Amino acid sequence: MAKTNANVIFLGIKGTVVALNRSTGEELWRLSLKGGDFVNLVLDGENLYATTKGEIFCLNTANGELRWHNKLPGLGLGLITIASTTGNQVVSAEEKRRRDAQTAATAASAS
Repeated sequence: MAKTNANVIFLGIKGTVVALNRSTGEELWRLSLKGGDFVNLVLDGENLYATTKGEIFCLNTANGELRWHNKLPGLGLGLITIASTTGNQVVSAEEKRRRDAQTAATAASAS
């Protein structure tokens, strides 16, 4: 991870990417991408790749500025998983669904 990102965590939620100070939780920047859907994130050096609603966005990690955007025409609005040559990979949407179902089942059995 680049030094400028060493004290930053990135969140993807409801079609938005948020950067927080890892030590204090203070919000550093926020960027609304598209809609209110699940956002996959991969950090690759000074680039943060975010996918939502069947599109991919490349953001500047320092300030959230949009570097580029690809609508991936003809591929629909499905969930996207991404990986980089550095080996970073996000949790897939299927894994998220499995975890959510497991949490719901655990909560239901505790009732």
